[in-house]
Amino acid sequence: MGAAALCGMFSNNDEAVINKKLPKELLLRIFSFLDVVTLCRCAQVSRAWNVLALDGSNWQRIDLFDFQRDIEGRVVENISKRCGGFLRKLSLRGCQGVGDNALRTFAQNCRNIEVLNLNGCTKITDATCTSLSKFCSKLRHLDLASCTSITNLSLKALSEGCPLLEQLNISWCDQVTKDGVQALVRGCGGLKALSLKGCTQLEDEALKYIGANCPELVTLNLQTCLQITDDGLITICRGCHKLQSLCASGCCNITDAILNALGQNCPRLRILEVARCSQLTDVGFTTLARNCHDLEKMDLEECVQITDSTLIQLSIHCPRLQVLSLSHCELITDDGIRHLGNGACAHDRLEVIELDNCPLITDASLEHLKSCHSLERIELYDCQQITRAGIKRLRTHLPNIKVHAYFAPVTPPPSVGGSRQRFCRCCIIL
Repeated sequence: MGAAALCGMFSNNDEAVINKKLPKELLLRIFSFLDVVTLCRCAQVSRAWNVLALDGSNWQRIDLFDFQRDIEGRVVENISKRCGGFLRKLSLRGCQGVGDNALRTFAQNCRNIEVLNLNGCTKITDATCTSLSKFCSKLRHLDLASCTSITNLSLKALSEGCPLLEQLNISWCDQVTKDGVQALVRGCGGLKALSLKGCTQLEDEALKYIGANCPELVTLNLQTCLQITDDGLITICRGCHKLQSLCASGCCNITDAILNALGQNCPRLRILEVARCSQLTDVGFTTLARNCHDLEKMDLEECVQITDSTLIQLSIHCPRLQVLSLSHCELITDDGIRHLGNGACAHDRLEVIELDNCPLITDASLEHLKSCHSLERIELYDCQQITRAGIKRLRTHLPNIKVHAYFAPVTPPPSVGGSRQRFCRCCIIL
């Protein structure tokens, strides 16, 4: 029974009986399973329940994202005073009203914090990381995505005061440079996950520092780090043999040398996202597939040089493949999909395949995929040779599949005698 129901069904006398019958320790244990909203409701039932509901031991994990995002800094300060050393995990994601002063008070009061999400807290600056460095030495996971005032000073502070840091997200903190990354990895060599998405000032030298100091790295996101080239990523591959997830989408300078380095050094790789990396070819993906048999997700959107040869290699060597994006890979044909549909991953693993803007794909590809019993979604936007009838036949075999396709309205025939205006297909859509 939920606490909300308890609050509504007992009178004051009933509640008093509960307090007498159940020891405080048991009531605290029950309250420990409740979320923020329910605890606040329980706190309004009576003075006794107010004390129990607001006990710090019930507030070890707090996520305010689904509760209230327009909170002020004083709310965070009050929470920190109530929770004290009990608090282990706090999410303030999207709380744009929270600033450095509130988080300094938080850091002083909650020195056992291990997981802190400040994603989108745009008011915070390097001062917050200085506070965390000074008071929160047990911090393991920190999310600072979109905190655009963060600079290299924050990374230096974290390096000095948070040596246990394992996961750091500084996506879109575009003031960070190689000097900040160098300072970070010198003190946080145990990093397992690092997101540098949108850190556009980063160059290959930053990756060389990571490769030399972070042997435990499992996840790395470099999306739209436009200055990155083969040199930097090859250093990552050679120094981070435990790498399982790499996003280099938008890093348009990389070539097959990266795929070769991944194949030779990172056999545990499960996720590879290289959308818009137009220099990658079948040669590189062949080496990758033959060496990385644990691949589960691949985003190859706009890898415009790949052909059916890549799909043949994936079908033979990658039996765990679950998600594959081939959008805008215009050289892919029905034959490549045939091999994929007959491959080791097809029957029990493949869940999503994206084929948007693959002009050579026809209804025959849908026939090849009908035996993929785990297939949940297929994207077919702007596949001009796909028909409604083909999709209908696919659904007879996979009734629960989500098919995303677009069929433009038929252009109206010209009117007799030319008395009415003729419209093209685009005008009808608009």
